[in-house]
Amino acid sequence: MSMIFELIITVVMMMAAFFMVFLFMYLLAMFLAPVERALSKMVWSITAPKVILAAPKTSAFKDFSMKH
Repeated sequence: MSMIFELIITVVMMMAAFFMVFLFMYLLAMFLAPVERALSKMVWSITAPKVILAAPKTSAFKDFSMKH
C-alpha cells in the first residue's frame, strides 16, 4: 500500500471515530433527558419559596374616589 493511501485511510478513520463519539454523546443525552427533567422538577419544587397569598382588596377604586 502506498503511503498516501494509508494516510487517507487513517484520516478517514479518525474523523469517523470523532463523529461517532459525538453521536454516542448525543444519544446518551437523549436517553438521559427524562431523568434530568425529573431531577430538575424535584429540585425546583424543594427550593421554591413558599407563596403567601394576601387577602384580595375589594373596591379599591371606590375607596379612592370617596376619599378624594
